[in-house]
Amino acid sequence: MKKEVEKILQYVQKPARYAGGELNSVIKDAEKVDIRYAFCFPDLYEIGMSHLGMKILYSLVNEREDSWCERVFAPDSDMEEQMRENNVPLFALESGDYIQEFDLIGFTLMYELCYTNMLNMLDLAHIPLKSKDRTDLTPIICCGGPCTCNPEPITDFVDIVFLGDGEESTVAVIDLLKACKANGSTKQEFLLKAKDIDGVYVPGLYEDSYNDDGTLKELKPLNGAPSKVKKAVVSDMNKCFYPKNFVVPFISIVHDRAVEEIFRGCIRGCRFCQAGFTYRPIREKSVKTINEQAKALIKSTGYDELSLCSLSTSDHSCVNEMLTSLIDWTEKEKINLSLPSLRVDNFSDELVDKLNRVRKSGLTFAPEAGTQRLRDVINKNVSEEEVINTCTKAFDNGWTSVKLYFMMGLPTETMEDIEGIADLGMQVVHAFYKNPNRQKGTGLQVSISCASFIPKPFTPFQWEPEDSMESLKAKQEHLLEYVPSRKIKISYHETPTSLIEGVLARGDRRLNNVLYDAWQLGCKFDSWGDKFNFDAWMQAFEKNGIDPHFYTQRRRPFDELLPWDHLDFGVSRKFLENENKKAHENKTTPHCRIKCAGCGANMLNGGHCDARS
Repeated sequence: MKKEVEKILQYVQKPARYAGGELNSVIKDAEKVDIRYAFCFPDLYEIGMSHLGMKILYSLVNEREDSWCERVFAPDSDMEEQMRENNVPLFALESGDYIQEFDLIGFTLMYELCYTNMLNMLDLAHIPLKSKDRTDLTPIICCGGPCTCNPEPITDFVDIVFLGDGEESTVAVIDLLKACKANGSTKQEFLLKAKDIDGVYVPGLYEDSYNDDGTLKELKPLNGAPSKVKKAVVSDMNKCFYPKNFVVPFISIVHDRAVEEIFRGCIRGCRFCQAGFTYRPIREKSVKTINEQAKALIKSTGYDELSLCSLSTSDHSCVNEMLTSLIDWTEKEKINLSLPSLRVDNFSDELVDKLNRVRKSGLTFAPEAGTQRLRDVINKNVSEEEVINTCTKAFDNGWTSVKLYFMMGLPTETMEDIEGIADLGMQVVHAFYKNPNRQKGTGLQVSISCASFIPKPFTPFQWEPEDSMESLKAKQEHLLEYVPSRKIKISYHETPTSLIEGVLARGDRRLNNVLYDAWQLGCKFDSWGDKFNFDAWMQAFEKNGIDPHFYTQRRRPFDELLPWDHLDFGVSRKFLENENKKAHENKTTPHCRIKCAGCGANMLNGGHCDARS
């Protein structure tokens, strides 16, 4: 660690965020590597250290003798103040070196409200924010993660964008950059070669133009860039790289445990869920691989808790065999097994028997909508009867806490649907107190969490208008008034942040200037309620002559060119259109293991999808 960095740590609240030196962190000799990679997470250490994607790519790059990947997180306000006052640029945790000296600087973008943090981190690093102002070959600024489904609002600031799975494309980019450094290539020469790597999008090789009504007219590829850029897909999850250890933090983080990814993709087809479509096709790990990797992580980290990671844990095709084998050794070694992402429609007696052998915490389910009609609109394929039966089964086995996730502002939603949220919560309360097998002498807590629905790219609702702030507030107030019991606790998202998230989610390249101006006006940590500055965002929109509601409250016709139409995440546009039409007819689509709906994602994997095998 540099002396100037060490000097300022005494003035900040949590110096362990910035000190490095944790168990399993990787230290190399900077003089003996060809590529130095700063992996940046644009949020606090506690958030970023919980992110599985960072753990995977950190270990993947550091497996190479010629490369060194180091971690970088957004400093909190007290640390940023010290850094700016003492002219200390942004640095990496492992070496303490300033990241402006690195070859590759990558940002993982998990949510749209972290975009201003990315700009702030580049500025703290003393690196020009805009790609056109960085003329040297290095550092190359890249990004990946869920938000790259539509990276157009940030294209002025990044050189390359990773689409889809990053394991293989990251290796290919490092190989290319290493060769270009050795050959004395220019940045433009590197970018022209990078465009040919699977899963790599080079925004600078496309030119945008607009119609008189403000809609996108064309995004024209230049210099031989592909008209469609396909996401990268890792075909075999059993052979895909997975870390044998995680960096173990000195301070508590959000998810402080070992994590085993059990499959990618989702069979369900919920029409609101971006991840459910963009992570397709479904690819599972075998039970053997899951156990071997989980045991290695527990051994190398010393964690006493193991969490299984997927979009729907109980949808693994061998879930009972998997849980039996995991519980056998985790029980013996006193390891707590955490099973998130369970569904009410496959909460079987056999699964309950397995759960009875692990620590009892609160159960979480996601009905998503309060009425059956609206659940059919969003293709949730879960009935009220299944919710109540599942909760009753849980109460029979000693559970006394249930959390239910819902959304507000869904397409075709009415106040009757909002009332249905409270009604369903009360049905759960009644099921508990009517149950003769419930745990005596205990009360019940039903927590209802309501997120504001935001239409996202590559979903059937990508054409839908977003509910207005006024409408969402009215629905929130109505729900609070309608809830009849203190056994039900309601929480919901603030509506101003939802507006900004909605704009950035479906925006085009004209928002780059808005984002830049918002950052200059002091916007950062926009997902943190105490730091979000709605007025500054509105000022940035006004300065650029842009109405944010153009991106949120307008229904797009099917023939409109969308800002992300040149990116191919596997699911066909025609399939999404048909699903949108079925939503407005209150019609459902069976999940992938009942009947293949022909979404097209399997074609990115050589025609294979584990849901069809």
